[in-house]
Amino acid sequence: MNYTNFNRHEEFFVDMQRCIGCKACEMACAECETNGQETMIHVNYVDRATTVQTTVQVCMHCEDPVCANVCPADAISQDEFGIVHTANTERCIGCSNCVMACPFGVPKKEESFDLMMKCTMCYDRTSVGKKPMCATVCPSGALFYGTKEEIEEMRPNSTAVNSFIFGKEVVNTKVNIMMPKGSKELRIF
Repeated sequence: MNYTNFNRHEEFFVDMQRCIGCKACEMACAECETNGQETMIHVNYVDRATTVQTTVQVCMHCEDPVCANVCPADAISQDEFGIVHTANTERCIGCSNCVMACPFGVPKKEESFDLMMKCTMCYDRTSVGKKPMCATVCPSGALFYGTKEEIEEMRPNSTAVNSFIFGKEVVNTKVNIMMPKGSKELRIF
């Protein structure tokens, strides 16, 4: 595969306030042949008993991925573009360390494969200049793949945040979460 087309200026943006819970992203992700018909993006209900609000859970592609750092088999890799890849099937031992370590709760152990699987930002598509499947089908614009300039023009009252604080730990990510204008980081305790 020719990875010379990979556009370093395009980024992934998630706007939780725009998610309508349609799950089109999950269906599109499952159609991708590299996932074995499993979805790597998840739509979750905030509190289904009291609200219809949903959130999208996608790999944040951390600058220093703790999932890869805790893998005893070196099955999880990060490439030169910052994409954190799904566990290598030949190396993954199914220990679930990555599942427990991820501060965003993203990796899932697929028991039927005894393998960790997670979003790779459709690397097979983005590396050749295409957009991730989920972003191409999102009807509300909750998922967007493009440049910072494009998202700033589309959402002038929002700021893209990719720095998160978990207690005393700062986690910087490749994926941006849209927050109210002026936000610099998101504290998660």
